[in-house]
Amino acid sequence: MVLMDRRTLALIATIIGSGMVVLDGFVVTLALPSIERSFSAHFSDLQWIVDGFLLSLSSLILIGGSLGDIFGRKKVYLIGLYGFTAVSLICAVAPNTSVLILSRVLQGIFGALLVPGGLAIINTNFPKAERGKAIGRWSAWLAFVVPIGPLLGGYIINVGSWRWIFLINLPLGIICGYLGLKYFEEGRDREKRTIDAWGALIAAAALAGITYGLIEGPGNKWQAMSLIPLLAGLLLLPFFVWYESRHKDPMVRLSLFGSRNFSGANLMTFAMYGALGGFTFILPIYLQTRLGYTAFVAGLSMLPVSILLLVLSSRMGALCAKYGPRFFVTAGPLITAAAIISLLDYGPGKSFATFLLPRTFLFGIGMALLVAPLTATVMSSVEDTSSGIASGINNAVARVAGLIVVALLGLTGTGNTYRFGIVFCAILAALAGLSSYFIIQNRLSAKTSVS
Repeated sequence: MVLMDRRTLALIATIIGSGMVVLDGFVVTLALPSIERSFSAHFSDLQWIVDGFLLSLSSLILIGGSLGDIFGRKKVYLIGLYGFTAVSLICAVAPNTSVLILSRVLQGIFGALLVPGGLAIINTNFPKAERGKAIGRWSAWLAFVVPIGPLLGGYIINVGSWRWIFLINLPLGIICGYLGLKYFEEGRDREKRTIDAWGALIAAAALAGITYGLIEGPGNKWQAMSLIPLLAGLLLLPFFVWYESRHKDPMVRLSLFGSRNFSGANLMTFAMYGALGGFTFILPIYLQTRLGYTAFVAGLSMLPVSILLLVLSSRMGALCAKYGPRFFVTAGPLITAAAIISLLDYGPGKSFATFLLPRTFLFGIGMALLVAPLTATVMSSVEDTSSGIASGINNAVARVAGLIVVALLGLTGTGNTYRFGIVFCAILAALAGLSSYFIIQNRLSAKTSVS
């Protein structure tokens, strides 16, 4: 009983820690209109506030998983947690957009140590027989935190200031740090490993060039100052793959992609989380700046999603273990695609209660179907010794997808951003479902399959 209590407290700590990073990504988008008014910011500034965080997080999260495997998953997780919490305070007192963007980049660096460690610590602290249930609970509560956070964040923004959304992280970080320090069991690879610093640098340079080019290109009419970084970033991507394929101890083990389910799940993750990132970026801005809703009401719009994720995710994880993941990771994205495209003509005169909420309810059904099965598919498609880097790769794919899609949203001009974003994100979600249907197999583990 004491051992189970310890595991439960460890699970709670991973939920809080991972939730802080995910929560920041969603709550900050809700605060963007307030930040825009506070600093007289441009649309590109708002993109950088989101993408500065995603850039450092996505480019370093790969090496973050490796660092946990090498030096200890508990140690690296807690360093990331302490750093993320401290930088949140700097974000809260930022005097201008430049300081805020720089602080967001630092948040992403520490988040890269924190995010991949969550699932890896669950694998370390729970025996195989209990991991599926633990991952289901982790997925359910983490998914519940995402929409509830914006609801709380919207209320705080309305009654106070956007700066308080960063201060939320301080008590959460303290609680998580205490629980993790006391109840996490340390785990690391027994094999001798090295740090792939050059691989991380190449990945960061590639993503930075692409992001800079896509965000700044529309504003300067695609002059050389934006085209050159964009082209350089695109050229660095295949060079990164070439380098990793020849590195003795790469941060991205390309051999993992020999697993059909691992490859398929990551392809689906890129398309689906790109759609999710773009949709959750553009909807709160549109609701507040074009339709006149408050930040609280904009946060309330996603409440059906939180309820459905909390109620259904654990059940979906259990059904996935019984029947295999293909149905869930196919139907879920297709349903979310239908929900997103149905909001294309949402505008003045359309009811929040009878038009918007039913569609976000449908969106929530789709997300509840796919979240836990997708996570389980990724983690069961590799051996336990690769859990840290597998988690890091999948998280990196999700963040890179959001990073690129948010950068792309300004391509048609700020006046057309909402309609372009809705159509683009719906197409991505549909592609995620179709790719899952044709690629994902009903494999329960790296060694076992049911069909």
